Amino acid sequence: MADSIRILLADDHPMFLDGVAHSLGSEPGFEVIARAASGEEAVELAQRLVPDVALLDITMPGMGGIAAAASIAASAPGMRIVMLTVSEDKDNLMAALKAGAHGYVLKGAAASELRAIVRRVADGESFVTPALGARLLAEFSRPRVHDPLSGLTAREAEVIELLSQGLTNREIGAKLHLAEKTIKHYVTRILQKLQARSRTEVALIAARHGSRTRPAREARPAKHYQDRKR
Repeated sequence: MADSIRILLADDHPMFLDGVAHSLGSEPGFEVIARAASGEEAVELAQRLVPDVALLDITMPGMGGIAAAASIAASAPGMRIVMLTVSEDKDNLMAALKAGAHGYVLKGAAASELRAIVRRVADGESFVTPALGARLLAEFSRPRVHDPLSGLTAREAEVIELLSQGLTNREIGAKLHLAEKTIKHYVTRILQKLQARSRTEVALIAARHGSRTRPAREARPAKHYQDRKR
């Protein structure tokens, strides 16, 4: 970029903030135009001053860095956002990227490395600390085991638990304080969702993939199940 990169820094640790401001501001091509100590202050300064790049810590008083990133990205979509944090948690990384961050850098990065990253992000690139990027890629590459029970509602899971104990629709209704006709409707939906042909098959699927409401050991063995009237 021909002009200096105008930077907003946000961190609630004054000494760290001073160090980053010095390492960036003392180099040609960088200008630290504002500092913030909270997420709300970062959002206000970003909207008022419109810097080229906002460097945000994740853990700050108030709304925090990720929420601040989302607010800044929504109000100033052209602004580049970099999270500068100690957090190596992949959930924080994913949340930051979903919020609109273009970079995710750990605070242990050398000053020269941070300057290079800010330049790259300001020029339109994205950056994630390589070690975290590798872990994230490995997570996405891992085969996913389909859980047929994941699409069930809490009530449907309760019905399956009782159905797996060999109870009739009337008995399930009595335990859940619902009409037998309502239980029949739930069982029909469960059969459709699990693509099962019988109550016994539903019970076997539940036993194979684990119970969401009670320990599997409470279920009766499959040989005791009867395909009673739905």
